[in-house]
Amino acid sequence: DGGNQNNNEDAMNENIFSYQPSDNAPSIQFLSLTLLVFGTGFWFADVMGDSIVAEKAKLEPEDMRGQLQSTCYACRFFGLMVATPISTYLYSAYGPAIVVKLMALMPLMMLYPIANLFEVKNAEIKSTREQCGEIWTTVCSRAVWQPMGFVYIYNVLQVGNAAWREFLMSVLNFEDWMMNMFLVVATVLLYLGVMAYKYYFIKWSWRSIYIVTTSLNAVLSMLQILLIQGITFGLSPFIFALGDDIFMEFLSGVQFLPTTIMMVHLCPSGSEGASYAMFTTVSNCAGGVAWSLSTMLLGIWDVSKDTMVNGDISGMTKLTILTTGIQTAGLLFVKMLPNTKEDLAKLHADPYSGSRIGGAIFLTITVMSVLSAVFIGLLNIIAPGWAGES
Repeated sequence: DGGNQNNNEDAMNENIFSYQPSDNAPSIQFLSLTLLVFGTGFWFADVMGDSIVAEKAKLEPEDMRGQLQSTCYACRFFGLMVATPISTYLYSAYGPAIVVKLMALMPLMMLYPIANLFEVKNAEIKSTREQCGEIWTTVCSRAVWQPMGFVYIYNVLQVGNAAWREFLMSVLNFEDWMMNMFLVVATVLLYLGVMAYKYYFIKWSWRSIYIVTTSLNAVLSMLQILLIQGITFGLSPFIFALGDDIFMEFLSGVQFLPTTIMMVHLCPSGSEGASYAMFTTVSNCAGGVAWSLSTMLLGIWDVSKDTMVNGDISGMTKLTILTTGIQTAGLLFVKMLPNTKEDLAKLHADPYSGSRIGGAIFLTITVMSVLSAVFIGLLNIIAPGWAGES
């Protein structure tokens, strides 16, 4: 009726107004600069922390390999699990200002313990030239470019359904608190996945971990098709989607640690920080390429908001099937991954496993992926919608 229409219009106007910045809000340029400085400092600290863990992890006894890393990452994800609901509540109740202030003040609390962190003073440090030479020798080894090649290919193929969030909010009418609940519960399951690997799956072979988690992920992805078609077996769409999505995060947690443990085994002594940072860059860049591919896939079928709201979800179904197939295709390359740490050590010890061509291809792909991510990021800013997404 007319009263409801007026109330809806008032709610829409209020919602639109709430997203408008105030007159004294910082400019986009200033905000971007502060984010750049924050991100630079954050990743400097992250690389330093990873370097310490990588260096110490190489000193572990053979039968304990991976325990230190799993403990450190468990602590990291526990912090993420605790911080996510707190920051979500603070943002909802008090706005973004309090969250930004805490992000600035909390790191200051770590300055005292960091200043007293034990380290060898005046230790001999290899020159940049020497470290680059060691890294080049390392990446030329088949024990490096073969498993890292698998990590890159597998992560590139983890193409997500970029229209999924739009479907949940526009078609299923999920509210903001529901989407926040996805994030909060996902961090809990991610932590539990890491702990499950630390106490149980750490004895499994690396190939088995990838085969089982990828297969289960395919099953869960296909369950999303049931949700698209409205088949939820009597459960509410929110509960059905929540269980589906968060269990994927659990699988991601289980799958996360084997890769990082393998990377530490590949690091040459004395250049742990630079080499480990390079290996993680390969993995992260592959994720960036996968995200770009997922955006490009939006143009294959019509999955725009208006189309889905009007009842045509055929494109959404086809896109889900396609992305699930692409993700599962990563198993075709699983034999590139050594089965165990012992197999990796044998491959590393083989004097005939080196290949300058393999090392050159590995570094070229890494550099090109970084440049591609930067280029696509700039395109998204300069020409939004260039890939055909709505």
